[in-house]
Amino acid sequence: MREFLSHQKSYLKNIRAYIARMPSLSTTATKALETCNNPQSSPNDLNRVIGLDPVLAGQVLRLTNSAYYSLGHPVSSLTRAIIMLGINTVKNLVLSFAILEQLRNKQSFRALSAEKFWAHSLSVGVIAKCLAMEKGVSLSDQEEFFVCGLLHDLGKIPLNCQFPDEYFQTLDLAKRSRWTLAHAESEVFGIDHGAVGEMIAKKWRLSQAFIESLGCHHQPDKSLPESQLRVFIVALADIFSQLLDIGCCEATPNGTAFAEYLLERVGVDWPTLYDMRDTVLAEIEKAKIYLEISE
Repeated sequence: MREFLSHQKSYLKNIRAYIARMPSLSTTATKALETCNNPQSSPNDLNRVIGLDPVLAGQVLRLTNSAYYSLGHPVSSLTRAIIMLGINTVKNLVLSFAILEQLRNKQSFRALSAEKFWAHSLSVGVIAKCLAMEKGVSLSDQEEFFVCGLLHDLGKIPLNCQFPDEYFQTLDLAKRSRWTLAHAESEVFGIDHGAVGEMIAKKWRLSQAFIESLGCHHQPDKSLPESQLRVFIVALADIFSQLLDIGCCEATPNGTAFAEYLLERVGVDWPTLYDMRDTVLAEIEKAKIYLEISE
């Protein structure tokens, strides 16, 4: 027992060291987020910051002109893109590009398939955005639901990058024992990917909405009241992605019962959820541009 606890302490120490070594978000991205969070900022202010990084500016313009937004006419001016999408939406675009730039290194994926991981993550983002739309969330806030879903499983990356052999065993343990992956991770490492994701979000000084979406999506009741709709929607999106069998989905024992509880808390029913299926699949195809742009 003492040796087992010693191993868990060692895992936790290595995870913390890995996260400490992770680069900070780029200076331009950090300044752009600060500008967006200032209620006095104008589209021109944000344009001046993003324009300092030609790659980031190009990413924003490319996504603006993609089928993902379907604006119907080309937008060549960054300021015009910011005006059309809104400062809050552009803030979430900048954040997602900055984080994907840090984490899309395929060497980080050993026990997990990078392709399947990001396919699942993208689908959860799309479903979360569709559910937010269904719940009447404002257009300017819907993109935040998408990014919270897109990033919800980031905590898996340090675990499977640092301990690939153990993570293979953890995946197998979850399957054989009919446990959730988070439970198996806690048994092996003394910490699960939600808690690791929360550590990453805090390192990057992300908003409370992101901290709780990463940290509480398997235990949404633990989220703060002001974040609960977002966290419950991300949790439901995760379950629905599993039901659609998109990417590398983890099994959820008693998933139907958990889904029923999430549906009740979010305030939608099964027919509404399944009516979204075709829309979700079509929107996932459009949203793949996110991953293409960040490569």
